[in-house]
Amino acid sequence: MEDEPKIPEGEQEQDKTECLEAEPRIYVASLSDYNDGYLHGAWISAAQEPEDIHTAIQDMLTKSPTPGAEEYAIHDYENFGPLKLDEYESIATVARLAQGISEHGVAYAHWATLADENSPETLGRFEDAYRGHFDSLVDYASQLFDDLGYNDLIETIVPEHLRSYVRIDIEAFARDLELSGSISTSEGDGGVYVFDEIY
Repeated sequence: MEDEPKIPEGEQEQDKTECLEAEPRIYVASLSDYNDGYLHGAWISAAQEPEDIHTAIQDMLTKSPTPGAEEYAIHDYENFGPLKLDEYESIATVARLAQGISEHGVAYAHWATLADENSPETLGRFEDAYRGHFDSLVDYASQLFDDLGYNDLIETIVPEHLRSYVRIDIEAFARDLELSGSISTSEGDGGVYVFDEIY
């Protein structure tokens, strides 16, 4: 069994609890140190411009106990919601996603899992596409049915003595909305995030 990488004397890895705000962060590690059995890296705020992230990475590499450290990888991350980052994820992509989450909240991360995370144009549709977070898809369909005025229409058209016999299959309506591609959904946080169709 290989020995666990060790932290150089005098260097302590930043405690995750030091960052009190739930901002997206990445832990970037020096690969030459890792290959030599050392844990050397830094937690970096991801909700900033790519150039600033690269500067922070270079600063981390400059402080490496291994001379000439150049290569790095993302070894951990947090506050990206359901998104999964690769250890060699493009820093431009990381910054774009983190800035969106920082501005719009975790709903943006759910949108990014449905959309093409490498397409700024698609990701830029978030505000127009986001319909909200609901306890269930049926709750969303029920609200939509009411917002479209269908309940008022029923009261207007159907005589009062017949209204108690009128039943709307909201579950089927909800199912067909999703199956038709009219909406896209992502489950999370005890409910479902609802978005317009992705194109």
